[in-house]
Amino acid sequence: MSEDARIQAVQAWVQDVVVGLNLCPFAAGPLGRGKVGWRSVDVASDAVMALLSLAEEVKSGAFETALLVLPECSFPQLLDIAAAAEDMLEQTGLDETFQLASFHPEYCFEGAWKDDPANATNQSPHPALHLLRVEDVSKAVDTHPDIASVPERNMALLRERAGWTE
Repeated sequence: MSEDARIQAVQAWVQDVVVGLNLCPFAAGPLGRGKVGWRSVDVASDAVMALLSLAEEVKSGAFETALLVLPECSFPQLLDIAAAAEDMLEQTGLDETFQLASFHPEYCFEGAWKDDPANATNQSPHPALHLLRVEDVSKAVDTHPDIASVPERNMALLRERAGWTE
C-alpha cells in the first residue's frame, strides 16, 4: 500500500470515526481548519526522526496537531516506537511542548478484552502516532464541561453500536 493510501485511510478514520462519532470532542476544530499535518514513513526506524520534523512544523505554526502514519507493525512494535519517540521528546526538551497518542488496528487497552469494542477508540486502520501540543490539551481539558465523562461515553457508545455486553 502506498504512503498516500495509508494517509488517506487514516484521514477517513479520523473524519468518520473520531470526529463522526465525536470520540474526541476537540478533533473537529483543527481538522475543519485544515490544520492537521499528515505524514507517513516507509520504515519504522524513520519514525522518531520524522516525528521530530513534524514537531518543528507544529512549533512553527504550520499545523495545530499532526499524525505520523507508520508502516505495518505489530502493536508491541508500535508501543516500542512510541516509547522511543517519548524519549526523543524528553531528550530534546520537547516533552514540555508535546505529548503523544498512539493508534493501531489491534489496539487493546490494558486490562481490556481483546474483542471489547471500546478498544476501537484507538484502532486506526494503520499504525499512527498523534503529536499534540500540551498547551492545546490543557486548554481543551480546562474548557470541557465534563472531560472525565468522555472515555466512559465513548466506551458505552462503541459497545452499544456493536451490540456488545460484558
